[in-house]
Amino acid sequence: MAELAPHELRVLVAVAETGGFSAAAARLGLTQSAVSHSVRGSEAKVGAVLFERGRTGASPTPAGERAVGLARRILRLYEVLGAEVRGAGRDAGEAVGGVLRIAAFRSAALHLLPPALERLTARHPGIRPEVRVVRELGAGTAGEVAAGRADLGIATLNAAAPAARDGGAAGLLTGVLREEKYALVHPAGHPDPKALPLLDWDENCGSYTRDWWRAQDWIPRATVKAEDDAMVLTMVGRGLGMAILPELSLREATAAVDITGLGPSGPVRHVGYVTTPESASTLAVRALIRELRSEKG
Repeated sequence: MAELAPHELRVLVAVAETGGFSAAAARLGLTQSAVSHSVRGSEAKVGAVLFERGRTGASPTPAGERAVGLARRILRLYEVLGAEVRGAGRDAGEAVGGVLRIAAFRSAALHLLPPALERLTARHPGIRPEVRVVRELGAGTAGEVAAGRADLGIATLNAAAPAARDGGAAGLLTGVLREEKYALVHPAGHPDPKALPLLDWDENCGSYTRDWWRAQDWIPRATVKAEDDAMVLTMVGRGLGMAILPELSLREATAAVDITGLGPSGPVRHVGYVTTPESASTLAVRALIRELRSEKG
């Protein structure tokens, strides 16, 4: 198969992100015919249709989604090449720099990342972190990494076999950073918290924790769902119900709630990092992983 050149990869990404050949041409300073010719050439080289064309624009096919994600990742390597070469010298620590793109779910972005980034930027002032909060729904933070939109993601990993949800298919690398127990949180001083309705949110836990929930006859079906864990915690404090939350979420607990452990057989979740094989070898990502691993509590 003929290789795609960097300018062809940029065209694929531009078409996917702008939703059409004309918009991609405007972004890249090319003509629409040049963009169309480039896409057709790329499709011929890879042997697959990458975009569905229509009156309203162009959208990636499944093969196109994969191609665009890989294109972003390859182009990202071009971007970091200079910093990596400079960092290979004797003063590697001082040479690490550039933008470091991070995707994290809300409570990790609030409580896990800041101290790690504080230490990272103190040791490597040239690193410029860009953090985006991504909901852990669907592909979640792992999907952002697979699609080339983040160099590293903080994700919830499978408890039985810690790996990102789509890590196998996308060839991602993962590592566990912390294991968190879930706890029962309920209005402070309530005489019978298990009698309260259950509050929940869409991102909460995964199938392994849900299995534990279903085995508990005292846990009712969720009667109220909220946008995120912080909203659930606030609603519990207002006496609207009880909830089962992981440790990172409970760092925002106030005196309005009480927290009760669920015992040694209670559910846990693994929080870890997700990255690509190519990003895992870069100096900035390696430095961030070291700082995340050194984070205690």
